[in-house]
Amino acid sequence: MQAPVSVPPSVRAGIVPHVEPISNDDLDDLERELIGRVRGRVLEIGAGDGENFGAFHPEVSWTGLEPDAGRRAELAQRAREWRHTTTPLDATAERIPLPDGSVDAVVGTYVLCSVTDVAAAVAEVRRVLVPGGRVVFVDHVAAPRGTLKRLVQNVATPVTTWLDHGCHWNRDPEPELEAAGFTGVEVRRLRVRSIPFGPVPVLLYEGVAPSPVE
Repeated sequence: MQAPVSVPPSVRAGIVPHVEPISNDDLDDLERELIGRVRGRVLEIGAGDGENFGAFHPEVSWTGLEPDAGRRAELAQRAREWRHTTTPLDATAERIPLPDGSVDAVVGTYVLCSVTDVAAAVAEVRRVLVPGGRVVFVDHVAAPRGTLKRLVQNVATPVTTWLDHGCHWNRDPEPELEAAGFTGVEVRRLRVRSIPFGPVPVLLYEGVAPSPVE
């Protein structure tokens, strides 16, 4: 068995500690480990073409949400191959067509960088979760202000939003998650090797939705 990747704890407000960058393979391992923790009724927002299927625990009851028609068709086919019986939802994260408190966990990988309204999407995630439900998000995030990396992100974002399914290189969703009432259980900020612009800041976030006040 491969030894787990050692990473430092998170710090707040988009500040990524100066640590040695990890590889994309190491990041994939961390993502799979995080996704593999969720149980019960799981909603995957922005599920794409189903790249995360192999990471989910075999006993989860999976529902996918994907607004892109081409990706959704491939997602539906792969869902059947993985023995998931639900049809992927044609919707955005800002308008999830599920009842309040209907899922136990929500997963999103590289999704909050591309939604139109992060606060609205996070509010919808909280709405469909049961009290105390889990969220798992993985996203590349904004580099610290004043850095060359942040400048590159700011310059590139108008292009990436147009070419790459609305992707914002200079966005950080953690403040919206906190404002929505989620509590981070495990929050890691890493740097992942990338060419040609240097390491990419990445957020791995596992959090819990608020429970009712007794």
